[in-house]
Amino acid sequence: MSDGQATGRPRGPAGRPLLSLALATMIEGAHAHSGAVYLLAEDEPVLEMAVMAGLPRAFAAPWERVGLSAPIPVADAVRERRLVWVGGEEEMARLYPRVSVVLPYPFALAALPVATESTVYGAVFVTWPGAHPQELSDREREQLTAACDRLAVRLERAAAESLPVLPEPDLPGAQLVGGMAGTLGSVEAVRMAARLPYGICSLDLHGRIGFANPATAELIGVPVNRLLGTQLWAAVPWLNDPVYEDRYRAALLSQHVTSFVALRPPGDWLSFRLYPSRTGLSVRISRARAVAELGRAGPREDDAPSRLITISQVLSLAGALTEAASVRDVVQLVADEVGPAAGSQAVVLLGSRAGRLHVLGQHGYPDPRVVERFDGTPLSEPTPGVHALNSGVPAFFESRDHLERLYPLRNRTPDGFAAWAYLPLIASGRPVGTCVLAYSEAHPFPTEERAVLSSLSGLIALALERALLYDAKHQLAHGLQEALLPHSLPRLPGVAAAARYLPATRGMDIGGDFYDLVPAPGGAAAVIGDVQGHNVTAAGLMGQIRTAVRAYTTVGQPPHEVMRSTNRLLIELGSDLFASCLYLRLDPARGRAVMARAGHPPPLLRRPDGQVRVLDLAGGPLLGIDGTASYPTTEVDLAAGSVLVLYTDGLIESPGVDIEDALTDLGGRLARAGDLPLDGLAEVLMGGGAAGGERPDDVALLVLRATG
Repeated sequence: MSDGQATGRPRGPAGRPLLSLALATMIEGAHAHSGAVYLLAEDEPVLEMAVMAGLPRAFAAPWERVGLSAPIPVADAVRERRLVWVGGEEEMARLYPRVSVVLPYPFALAALPVATESTVYGAVFVTWPGAHPQELSDREREQLTAACDRLAVRLERAAAESLPVLPEPDLPGAQLVGGMAGTLGSVEAVRMAARLPYGICSLDLHGRIGFANPATAELIGVPVNRLLGTQLWAAVPWLNDPVYEDRYRAALLSQHVTSFVALRPPGDWLSFRLYPSRTGLSVRISRARAVAELGRAGPREDDAPSRLITISQVLSLAGALTEAASVRDVVQLVADEVGPAAGSQAVVLLGSRAGRLHVLGQHGYPDPRVVERFDGTPLSEPTPGVHALNSGVPAFFESRDHLERLYPLRNRTPDGFAAWAYLPLIASGRPVGTCVLAYSEAHPFPTEERAVLSSLSGLIALALERALLYDAKHQLAHGLQEALLPHSLPRLPGVAAAARYLPATRGMDIGGDFYDLVPAPGGAAAVIGDVQGHNVTAAGLMGQIRTAVRAYTTVGQPPHEVMRSTNRLLIELGSDLFASCLYLRLDPARGRAVMARAGHPPPLLRRPDGQVRVLDLAGGPLLGIDGTASYPTTEVDLAAGSVLVLYTDGLIESPGVDIEDALTDLGGRLARAGDLPLDGLAEVLMGGGAAGGERPDDVALLVLRATG
């Protein structure tokens, strides 16, 4: 719909079957077998189904309300002000995979706008059986266009007269036959049906049984009087399976004869053959002796999986993709879930950045360099991956000859596979990548498989969009964390140091834990702290505290004044967050350390003789609570060879573990490994469950050894 055009839902005379008559005329004139009229909603860009004919409305239930931006034929017809033609099952799978996955049957469809030069009132679609020619004839095109133009004029007239045009009852299908049970037409016809050795029954468009002969009741084991007026799959428990109802839908929509076999417990196989017409279906029921013999012989190894298996794999993939966090997770899940379902042996996810194609991940290629050759391909190159990404249209290549015929340059870059599916990944209306499935042998890609893969690409696209965002946030978080923490610790006389940091595994993988080691008058100063929270705000405040501590240390403030000044600064910043902190001034020449603590876990001290104790330090409240708080200091002997361990609470706090027990365990590890080089000691201290698995809190560790 072009800018500036008026849209609206007109009002016509109540009770007048304007829409039904117009629709019936279109269907009859075009020799179609079903259709519907949509009206444009008054207050939103939505098409609402007003009347349907020829098929139950349940067939079109997902599209009773259609947004104008939806990838649906009627929406395209309105948006682009043109007739939209879909010539068959394969074309539907290629152009409208969402429709095809719900209705994977052979039928043709035309959708047209109902509009005047200035105003759009709605849209119409009509369908034909699968036997319809691939192209719409000029006569059909002219007849439908003229009928829609006439309907638009009538709706314009109704709008000018302020007459309401409301939704109308759907056009009726076949009616249930009245009279006594078991009667169909003349008494002689009923007698004839009763003499048949096989079952016959009549279903209306909604699947309700209007007639059944005695053989039907005998074969399926349900009396005739309990069958009449009910749906076959509802009246017979062992037919209550989506596969059987699907055959009824396929027969009605395609107007082709369909069939299926079903097992009547305990071991009777029955054959059902459905003969459709525009008024309903006739069903022939007989014993399926050949199938029964096949069942006794056992299943063949090369039997193809049923569609139900495919559906279960689709549901499994949908559930799994909701849990995929990174691009690597998405690649692995597609390889694990889609690959087995589609029969592919390898998968590649492609994305774009700065006008070039990039390989986001791959699985199944023996030599990764085969895939890496495509990384950096300009988006102007004539390759199938680029074309799928730019066009948003899936491409299926059944063999290498098929691929190289359309893309001759691919014969220079063989990848060892013989067939490919290129699925565009569209999320939030924009392309986010292409999923390539590769097959080791030629693959025919039947229509139903194309429809399922095209629909699966929507699930993969949403997961990939989330994963790309997650990876970007993850990189940002780690970059910010690395910028705020020391890149390395300085080498200072009389003291050696090592540090470790691990972010929490929840949130943005960023937190408020920090540490630092800085030169100070007469020696060195060390600090460790923890700002509450695991987000950018906590990390930013952590950076401010660390900078303040360095500044107050540089100007020569003693430990208690450093803590008081930092506390006042935090309050003046107006933050709602608090912070714990442990600050100490080291004097290696005297073998002493002066410490001040603000609500922080106590440090551990390992003496040169190997004894470990928890230092009971005087302290004050958390930083950022009380602007008048004071922070008393404690002086500790720090002889050469002594090791101080400063840490945040994430190292000793975990669900279900008592803090006292965790602290005892940490002291034991320090006692046993205290003579190791500091980097090795730090790894031992971090290895007690914090380095792997879930971490609800981030962890910072600073290990200091007095060297004299």
